[in-house]
Amino acid sequence: MLLPPAPPGRTLTVVASTSAVTGVLVVEDQRTLADALRIGIDAQPDLECVGAVDRVDDALRLIATGHPDVVLMDIHLPGTDGVDGTRQVKAARPATRVLILTADPTPGLLAAAVAAGATGFLGKDTPFADILAAIRSPAGGKMIVEGEALAALARARSSREGRPATLTARETDILALMGDGLDPRAIAARLVISVHTVRGHVKQILRKLGAHSQLEAVVTATRTGLLKNSSSGGSGQPR
Repeated sequence: MLLPPAPPGRTLTVVASTSAVTGVLVVEDQRTLADALRIGIDAQPDLECVGAVDRVDDALRLIATGHPDVVLMDIHLPGTDGVDGTRQVKAARPATRVLILTADPTPGLLAAAVAAGATGFLGKDTPFADILAAIRSPAGGKMIVEGEALAALARARSSREGRPATLTARETDILALMGDGLDPRAIAARLVISVHTVRGHVKQILRKLGAHSQLEAVVTATRTGLLKNSSSGGSGQPR
């Protein structure tokens, strides 16, 4: 671009703009929350909401045209759930970061979301300032998590994966119920065995998977293919 000559006695200084606007797509079927996020994001000088939709299909269409940098993804959505939605978003646009918004941090769902490519988890009661901080956080392989329990997801995701463990049929059953968020007492009641027996199996599962908690075991098992996502976003799940 040709610049006009500077007036006599004055120096014309050109300052290149280094500001960049981060595009954000909200995928949330609770309309009040979706609208609040859209308005709040658009009020930020460095952020722009490229859309607020309630279905993964609509999100994929906007991704093709709006090229968002970040997607805020609910897990429980009509039709395709947020886990499969995350997988499809990453397949369509690998550079886009997906942050999961959830009021139901079931270990199995969160583990599946990690495997699908999610880079962070935010509760729906997270202060808006923290949501903005998560959106602005640069991509660098570090997972954004909220709370001590979810921190296990980051540890498991970044941990070195060894050879797949071999579990017994009973251990596999118990691992699947752990993925549904059941504690040892609930597992014992479901399988009609003693709590002591369940705890013994859980101890063996953690040892075999090299995990330090039930949540970390579920995440590791999901990433290595030992555990499929046994939970779903259908009716009956809390939102």
